[in-house]
Amino acid sequence: MSVGYKSLSWVNPLKCLIIAAGKGTRLARRGQPKPLMPLLGLSLIERVILTAKRAGLEAFYVVTGYRGEEVRGFLDEFSRIRGIKITHIINNEWERGNGLSVLKAREFLNENFVLLMADHIIDEDIIRDISRLNLRSGEVAAGIDLRVDSNRLVDLKDVTKVFTRGNRLIDIGKEIESYSGYDTGVFYCGPAIFDAIEKSIRECGDDSLSGGIKILAKEGRVRIFDIGERFWIDIDNEISLKRAEEHLLRGLKKPSDGPVSRHINRPFSIRISRYLLRSDITPNQISFFSFILSLLASALFFMADYLYLFLGSLCAQFASIVDGCDGEVARLKFSESDFGRWFDAVLDRYADAFMLFGLTYHSFIHGGIVNLIAGFLAIIGSFINSYTADKYDGLMKRLKRRERTFRIGRDVRVFLIFLGGIANQTLIALSAIAILMNVENIRRVFLCYVRRDVAFS
Repeated sequence: MSVGYKSLSWVNPLKCLIIAAGKGTRLARRGQPKPLMPLLGLSLIERVILTAKRAGLEAFYVVTGYRGEEVRGFLDEFSRIRGIKITHIINNEWERGNGLSVLKAREFLNENFVLLMADHIIDEDIIRDISRLNLRSGEVAAGIDLRVDSNRLVDLKDVTKVFTRGNRLIDIGKEIESYSGYDTGVFYCGPAIFDAIEKSIRECGDDSLSGGIKILAKEGRVRIFDIGERFWIDIDNEISLKRAEEHLLRGLKKPSDGPVSRHINRPFSIRISRYLLRSDITPNQISFFSFILSLLASALFFMADYLYLFLGSLCAQFASIVDGCDGEVARLKFSESDFGRWFDAVLDRYADAFMLFGLTYHSFIHGGIVNLIAGFLAIIGSFINSYTADKYDGLMKRLKRRERTFRIGRDVRVFLIFLGGIANQTLIALSAIAILMNVENIRRVFLCYVRRDVAFS
């Protein structure tokens, strides 16, 4: 055994066993071990570990086999960078059933643990919820997808099927004729799983994990955990890899997105982020680049000619689009941080001030005092809008309004700057920003007052 982590203090951490020993022949032509296959800036196994960590798991045991030295070396570096506890378990019989990979972990796991597959991308809520179940002694819980008629992401030729009755799993296998669900590759186990796999090998000659689960199922010891509508996918070929990528990208849309972010900016920023994920560019660097673009836009606004106003408006809108990429890259690479969110917010406030001041100046030199007043009200409204956003978004989250929240914020005002600039109607743009931002602030204050029991709790 080799350990790729720095000695830290863990008090009974919830443990996770990950099977990463197989070859993955249908993806082998990419030239990498399957666990190291890239998916939007992270390898499959990184994504599995980081998802499980976010779900509350802390100590990881990874069974490697095919090209194991390469995978273990990669995980050692990953462990060092991320500060995650990883213990290596070696399976030199990786060409046999995956039940042997589970058995190799027996000496390390003598309490309940979560069992995952390195090539299954799973919604973190599935892992979190199944790990909170109260298992009886000798029981196993299996994450089951009961959407046999509606889940189009499943490869029926390869998926492991299950037959259930009530909350119990009755049968499991790829070839069973009658089935009511699919095995998602997520299990919450106790040491009983090891005895069951050994019994399956001894009595049935079946060295697969499914063989062990089938033994327990015959004894009524496998509970099903219905994953509901949550996402999972087995990455087994190029098609499933593409589907997983599409799902993760769709998930970048946030309930707090304003109308411009949702319908205009996000479709463009996601395309940009797909390319940024292939590089080592950090979210904070993206935030700073967006800020530089905003400074360039404001500098162009200070020029008197319409051409500069036009170019500055394009630059401002492009900066707004790029501003969405930092969060997208951070979420997809699991590199979100409190500092990053705060740093982005600070730069946004500076960017707004420079752009609105520049646009106000341009409008004033071509107009008069009315233009200056409109610009002043737009600047004040925009800053108060940013100040009220935290309480308002927090209230919407507490009220569980997660689908689509009515919100007028930075995306709208930058878009109005863009429209006003290219149309050479700066007074109209500043007036619209002033009215919309201040009315929105009043609406937010009123709503937070009405629900102050929730907003300030």
